[in-house]
Amino acid sequence: MIRKTAAVWAGKATGALSRISGRGGGTTLPGDIARAIDPRILTKLSQDLTHGSIVITGTNGKTTTARMVTWLLEGAGHKVVSNRAGANLIFGATAAALNKAGPDGRLRADWGVFEIDEASLPKAVEEIKPKATLVLNLFRDQLDRYGELESIAKKIESALSALPSEQSTAILNADDPRVAEIGLGLTKAPLWYGLDDTSVAARELPHAADARTCPKCGASLNFEAVYVGHDGVYECPNHDFKRPTPSITASNIELDGFDSFSADIDKTRVEVPLGGLYNTYNVLAAFAAARTLGLEPAYIAERLKNFRAAFGRQERLEFRGRHLNLVLSKNPAGFNETVRTAVELAKGTCFVIGLNDRKADGTDVSWIWDVDFEHLKDKAKVVVPAGNRAHDMAVRLKYAEVPAQPPETDPGSALDSLIRATNEGDTAHLLCTYTAMLDLRAELVRRGWAKPYWET
Repeated sequence: MIRKTAAVWAGKATGALSRISGRGGGTTLPGDIARAIDPRILTKLSQDLTHGSIVITGTNGKTTTARMVTWLLEGAGHKVVSNRAGANLIFGATAAALNKAGPDGRLRADWGVFEIDEASLPKAVEEIKPKATLVLNLFRDQLDRYGELESIAKKIESALSALPSEQSTAILNADDPRVAEIGLGLTKAPLWYGLDDTSVAARELPHAADARTCPKCGASLNFEAVYVGHDGVYECPNHDFKRPTPSITASNIELDGFDSFSADIDKTRVEVPLGGLYNTYNVLAAFAAARTLGLEPAYIAERLKNFRAAFGRQERLEFRGRHLNLVLSKNPAGFNETVRTAVELAKGTCFVIGLNDRKADGTDVSWIWDVDFEHLKDKAKVVVPAGNRAHDMAVRLKYAEVPAQPPETDPGSALDSLIRATNEGDTAHLLCTYTAMLDLRAELVRRGWAKPYWET
């Protein structure tokens, strides 16, 4: 107990110093310090939780989905601890738990809601021992760090298999072939969720789709419907593998740009102020998780009407008379969906496309050639390539035959370029990789147009 308390105090002091000095929000380093003092600190704090934890992983949508689950639990009167700033390595989850612990070293909360990086999941489930684990999707992302999808899928399957089946539930996306492969290998049947509305689906996979083949025989999967990336309704032509039948579905989907969508989920009409088909998946996943944790459909639908997006995930900001929509876009599947939503549904014409190559983004940016920037051709009036790889983005846009402003590697210069090229009242969509989004947001904070992300 003394070691645990010392670790909590050291972590909390580190977080306070980080925020006071302005060097950060104390979202990761406190976890580093505390774990150096007590390597089992996250396990010990997790054991303090009244009801337990839920862990959320996957390539895209973790922060938004985790925020929704937290929002739903808090609205039902529960005290929740979560790594809401998006620090999703094991150190970030630890820092979040430390932040809510009391001076006696105890964590007094009902639930823990932790978004966890895919590669960190085995360590996280070992330490947290969640009541439920939600796997959203698996798309190609940061190959220099994660490796191929099959490698990540095996790590996730191994982590889920190690959990005691009588005490933990896996909640999986049936529409993702690689996630389905994980679930079919588990001893206890998971709770499957998926979309059920072919009116919003394509009929062919995009050229950059990742999961195209049967994991059993290697044959090319036949897709009856394609929703997002390789997520859809599929079956092996040799009948070795097919999409599991989802227990919870979203149907009668209506999309309204980046503003909102509505759908029927579990016999309940749900309306959420988030846009894009990809957010339909996030809401459906959060709904499935909330039902697993005992919340009622009518309450979930009512509570989600007032949900607010996380920082950088369809975050709306005002800047010198312009309406900014800041949207994290960090891999081919995600970028294709945000471009499609911006152009086809939101009728967007003004853009900043931010590309960085730092560790959190992935150092190999060749994936931008798998993003269909051609959708911007003849539709975008203003496009500003930004980020420390702005010149690479400018080349990609040139090959897509999309006229663009000169590339700007400095975030302040990128925003100034946007202002010069647009008029008051215009809406601009800032589609950015992770650290490019943070850089632009930090510049807006510096100029007084936004709050630090850890305060949102």
